[in-house]
Amino acid sequence: MKQLISLMALGLALAVSGAHAADDKAPTAQQSKMKTCNADAKDKKGDERKAFMKECLSAKPAATEDGKTPQQNKMKTCNADAKEKKGDERKKFMKECLSAK
Repeated sequence: MKQLISLMALGLALAVSGAHAADDKAPTAQQSKMKTCNADAKDKKGDERKAFMKECLSAKPAATEDGKTPQQNKMKTCNADAKEKKGDERKKFMKECLSAK
């Protein structure tokens, strides 16, 4: 019985620490966009606010001079840098490259 209680307490502690680790992640692009749109809509109310938020959140990211989004340019650069890598090494490199700020 004591072992069962100890295991349950350990499981609870691990679950709580895992939840805190997830909170420490940087906000996603969508979360950042929501924060910005929300701040811009602070003086709007009701239907006007709904319409503004819908428009703001559905807006596409600004394209660069070549017509591609910054994410597309980043993908192109990372792909070019990873051309010599294969398999897991390539996956790891791409993950790090694409998540870099």
